[in-house]
Amino acid sequence: MFKAFLIKYAEIGVKGKNRDIFEDALVQQIKYALKRCEGEFKVRRTKGRIYIDVLSDYDFEETVDNLKTVCGISAICPMVQLDDEGFDKLCEEVVNYVDKQYPDKNFTFKVHTRRARKNYPIESMEVNALVGEKILDAFPEISVDVHKPDVMIFIEIREHIYLYSIEIPGPGGMPVGTNGKAMLLLSGGIDSPVAGYMVAKRGVKIDAVYFHAPPYTSERAKQKVVDLARLVSRYSGPIYLYVVNFTEIQLAIYEKCPHEELTIIMRRYMMKIAEEIGKKTECLGLVTGESIGQVASQTVHSLAVTNEVCTMPVFRPCIGLDKQEIVDISEKIGTYETSIQPFEDCCTIFVAKHPVTKPNLNVIKRHEENLKDCIDEMMDRAVNTAELIVVEV
Repeated sequence: MFKAFLIKYAEIGVKGKNRDIFEDALVQQIKYALKRCEGEFKVRRTKGRIYIDVLSDYDFEETVDNLKTVCGISAICPMVQLDDEGFDKLCEEVVNYVDKQYPDKNFTFKVHTRRARKNYPIESMEVNALVGEKILDAFPEISVDVHKPDVMIFIEIREHIYLYSIEIPGPGGMPVGTNGKAMLLLSGGIDSPVAGYMVAKRGVKIDAVYFHAPPYTSERAKQKVVDLARLVSRYSGPIYLYVVNFTEIQLAIYEKCPHEELTIIMRRYMMKIAEEIGKKTECLGLVTGESIGQVASQTVHSLAVTNEVCTMPVFRPCIGLDKQEIVDISEKIGTYETSIQPFEDCCTIFVAKHPVTKPNLNVIKRHEENLKDCIDEMMDRAVNTAELIVVEV
């Protein structure tokens, strides 16, 4: 029934003279998502509108599911495309559409016409009134409500006539790639995949770094992170995942630094390594899944000490969310079930029994002096031996 889709966006519409750049980026992301679908499609952009024409048989549910992963789309509108065969034929098609689409006729409606083709002989307001009258004649149980209708029936008169009433929500936000690139510190937990999704939704292209600690963390734990990166890549596009062997550095910290400061010191070196790789890959910032107060290393005091090692900005999109809010997003984007698989990451293996919650920066730096004879060499080795995995759907 639906041989075309209208793609609606929100924020892009207020971009003024730069809007073409954002629309072109959105078109590219739509094309990328449609490559995962069976069928042939044509994506085209007109003034203020993006359309998808269906050129072959296709799977409607599969196509919509993939379009719902495109950041920048606010709504997906399946449309019936009509040839202009006269106004009586248009009214007949609208009545048929309402009958098929809404078996239960107990609703209110409003007709909204957009007449982009100005040579069409009937003006928009008149189309609304006449089509609405035909619907009421065909289905007396339906009523009109021009203020808060249950169903909005949209008619767009262009080179063809488009008819739609369904708006399937998209993720919103901005097209990926329109706001630079950042490095995501990706673990096997719930929070960091959500952080990656939230930053991608703001138009940021993401790379990712994962800290692996064999033999204390298994290959299955590493595969879990690859699986999470693949799920996030549905929204972000391909992710360059850098797997860093962190065992040597963790053992050195464990042996030479106070155990209550293990997590903070490890986090500082993770940030240093992530930033070093990020600089090499032209990233402009770091992204973490931290949320204030969730664990000892995420108190405001701890975050301040962790930040001190970074020259890049650190983005924490989950910072003000509670755990349930983060879980809700993870379930929405499909990462939750993978995140809760019981494979330990390096942070949980080397956690202290009584971690410090209000670390003192000067004290932390003094204890890091215990590592000065080996840490630079270890850091270079960790950065230079990082394994690169290109992850995409």
